[in-house]
Amino acid sequence: MFHKIKNVWAMPDYKLSVQFCEGVTKIYDVKTLFEQLPAFIALKNEEEFSGVAVDIGGYGIIWNDELDLSCDELWDNGVQVDTPFDGLMSFSDATQLWGLNESTLRKAVTYGKLVNGVDVCKFGKQWVVSVKAMNREYGTADSRDVAKR
Repeated sequence: MFHKIKNVWAMPDYKLSVQFCEGVTKIYDVKTLFEQLPAFIALKNEEEFSGVAVDIGGYGIIWNDELDLSCDELWDNGVQVDTPFDGLMSFSDATQLWGLNESTLRKAVTYGKLVNGVDVCKFGKQWVVSVKAMNREYGTADSRDVAKR
């Protein structure tokens, strides 16, 4: 299963903060790659390192045409950290992971299946839903083949 990446930020000491669509944040230490893979030594240049971005589709991160890391590498070897936003995801991320339409989630709020202020919350124009509520109402996303989406 792929763990799609939502955002990535360069941090001091050659570490990355990687936010996954599932509402999990992990810290990945790039320094370990300097000895294993000589091409990554180029990232010792802080300007180059800070140019990290999420690859199209969210299946990895890139610095340039020659340096990238897969979402699986970041998920498997990153260290999970607790944040106030753990277990929360946007409606658009939830619809991709569960294979639903966004209107299905909005209707679930209207009919009380997802309770506003408990399971979901709206910030400006963006709805956020808890992974716990999605698992309760629609089953776990892990049991689905999200790689096909």
